[in-house]
Amino acid sequence: MDWLTNFLLKLVMLAPPILMALTVHEASHAFVAWLRGDPTAKQRKRMSLNPLNHLDPAGTLVFFITAWFGAGFGWAKPVPIDARRLRDPRWDMVWISAAGPVSNILFALIIAGALHLLVQAGVFAGYAQWKWYFGQMMIVGVTVNVILAFFNLIPLPPLDGSGILTGLLPPKAALRYQQLNRYGFVILLGLIFLPRWLPGMPDLVGYLVLFPAQSVLNLLLPY
Repeated sequence: MDWLTNFLLKLVMLAPPILMALTVHEASHAFVAWLRGDPTAKQRKRMSLNPLNHLDPAGTLVFFITAWFGAGFGWAKPVPIDARRLRDPRWDMVWISAAGPVSNILFALIIAGALHLLVQAGVFAGYAQWKWYFGQMMIVGVTVNVILAFFNLIPLPPLDGSGILTGLLPPKAALRYQQLNRYGFVILLGLIFLPRWLPGMPDLVGYLVLFPAQSVLNLLLPY
């Protein structure tokens, strides 16, 4: 039963950081939309910090699978936005899209700061098992938030990077770019999984997400 115990412990260690990272990300989209004049997400309880209000079963499952193997890519339910209610739809969508990745970086900074303080206070001194799991959970929290931020900056629908790029492009180019919406999800899954199945295929997600994320984590984490 050792394998089952290890499985359950790892699941418990991964679940809170993943759920909170997704929740903070989506609630931030809803909050900025509300600030910019659209209360749609707030009215549908998407400004909540209750993870159940945000979870997408497929996206959460992918997140757990990839996090289990050391990465952590996933998504939650899209936040509903009514662009007609925004003050400046083009630029407001840029800010709303950027809110998710920015919130994850800020959340990572908060967790990392708390971790540094606890390390300096000697909380993790000794060999008590709960200390190891608690410390690892905080490290996972920093890691998941940083990776989620960079992952969502990929300029491919339905990720936040596509919303940012759409607002920055000239209107005609933005319309053409939005035609990717119908294929974005399939392309995204291919970018995540095909490099692991097809030797020689470039790992674009690794170059765009894991490499820069690792550089940030080297600065944030105490070990």
